[in-house]
Amino acid sequence: MYNAATVFWKTLADAGVTHAFVNWGSDHSALLEDLERQRVEDGKSLLEIVTCPNEMVALCAAHGYAQVAGKLVVVIVHVDVGTQALASAVHNVDRGQIPVLIFAGASPFTIEGELKGSRTEWPLWIQDIPDQAAIVRQYMRYTAQISSGVSAAKTMMRALQFAQSDPKGPVYLWARRETLEEELDAPLVQQGVTVGGWPSLTPPGLPPQAVDTIVSALIGAEFPLLITGNLGRNHGAVPLLSALSNTLSVAIVTSCPSALCIPHSHPFLVGSSWDGRTAFLKDADVVVILEADIPWIPITGTRPKPGARVFVIDADPLKQSVGYAHVDAEMLCKADAEVALGQLLDAAGRKLEETSRAIVAERAQRLEPLRSAWTAELDAAERALAPGAALPTVPYLLGALRSAVHEHTPSKGQNILWLNEGISNAGHIWNHIKPDSPGSMLMSGGSSLGYALGAAVGAHMGSVVAQKQFDMIVAIVGDGDFLFGAPSTAYWIASRYETPFLTIVLNNGGWLSPGHSMTVVHPQGYGAKASAQRLTTSFGPKAPNYSQIAVAAGDAWGRRVESASELSAVFTEAVKVVQTERKCAVVDCVLQSI
Repeated sequence: MYNAATVFWKTLADAGVTHAFVNWGSDHSALLEDLERQRVEDGKSLLEIVTCPNEMVALCAAHGYAQVAGKLVVVIVHVDVGTQALASAVHNVDRGQIPVLIFAGASPFTIEGELKGSRTEWPLWIQDIPDQAAIVRQYMRYTAQISSGVSAAKTMMRALQFAQSDPKGPVYLWARRETLEEELDAPLVQQGVTVGGWPSLTPPGLPPQAVDTIVSALIGAEFPLLITGNLGRNHGAVPLLSALSNTLSVAIVTSCPSALCIPHSHPFLVGSSWDGRTAFLKDADVVVILEADIPWIPITGTRPKPGARVFVIDADPLKQSVGYAHVDAEMLCKADAEVALGQLLDAAGRKLEETSRAIVAERAQRLEPLRSAWTAELDAAERALAPGAALPTVPYLLGALRSAVHEHTPSKGQNILWLNEGISNAGHIWNHIKPDSPGSMLMSGGSSLGYALGAAVGAHMGSVVAQKQFDMIVAIVGDGDFLFGAPSTAYWIASRYETPFLTIVLNNGGWLSPGHSMTVVHPQGYGAKASAQRLTTSFGPKAPNYSQIAVAAGDAWGRRVESASELSAVFTEAVKVVQTERKCAVVDCVLQSI
């Protein structure tokens, strides 16, 4: 017997979806029944089902999966309550532009058995709300109700088109229990839809006038600067950015990056900012902002110098989903970064003349000492311990971690996936891990905490699908991030599905960021003189033993480190545990307390 649930699963499989991260409920009876029909009749289900006892972890896992596999993924949750339990991970998949289909069932609309699936249990009355999709609508690229099994495939394919067209992002579909139970004839189900007839939008390029204007400006500039943050979400754009920078000797700065946009070793990468103070912005006479959400923060005093020519290239240059965002610019271009860079690179090769080549060569010489000074500053930071203590600084710790991973992995640290959720230490992680390969360091793209643990699970699954075979996955999180990530669920899933990863907890004893924000706004206020304990931003004096949470929940290996001298040995052991024992390892690194 086939029904709308059959169409649901078949459409996803036909569209290339391989995994569903699920949290089952009473609204999913038809989905569960059809999965078992598949197993009985075909020997397996069309999609791999990943059981997730926490909805936010499910969406974080889907997030990491999509980032690594480059494929759309589905998350299934339970009516309104499951939709709400997705929590702030919804914000992350929106801001991170992650193509994910979120599906929720809904309470039946019949109560006397008029249709199959009619209400049978008391919660089905309480869970019936007037507008379920409103819970997440402002974060979605598209929301719709699946109203009938006859049209279900077309409704789903329309949603997938939105999810996979720039700016990519989440979509939300929902259906009543009776709809999923709707019985359908076999020919209708088997016919399905022609997936090839539902393509995503073709990535747009720059108009010829924009290409000519931007390239001419870059060639003629005294100090051209390119600012990026999100370009690395498309791995194909990274080598093109490197080539354009090399061809024209353009300095590159990353600002609040969500993915690796340029190799750390690139000779013209001269800075990376997370505080809005964009390096060398005041010196640049031509600025190209390429896929960056926050190119600078004016209140810090950082802004382009008077008369500088500013160009914006972005899939969403107006940032339409942001309440207010603005950059004074000569030109705003809506274009795909990879396509646009190919156009600019081609035009640059044609436009360069002998005199221009001399200018470009001279610019390259001026950039070399700028990069050298920056990297020397980073190297010096890795040698410093916390003042008056045996505790490590974050740069010191990250240098030790990078060295241990380099020494004890087959690729010498080159084939590692780093998940960065350091928040107040995010910039340190970029600067001291020094990733070089496209896709080798990822962030959520949003500001919700709790992404990395679930994302590590999904990323491991995505790497198998994409046949990427990382030596290991390393998640670096703050102690607050660790707790937000529902660690008991995340490590249980990792254990059950054999997706081991290493977690490094930067344990500074609480939430640094709220106190920092307060002192920036009220530098001479009452709170500036108060302790973190008094401000209630501290987790002390009885903070959790983070590593042992993972041990209890997911049979992980865990250690707490309270001295800089212990780091190297513990990191080495942890790396070996993940690789040889194929289990999660958690190192709780105690830092100077806030």
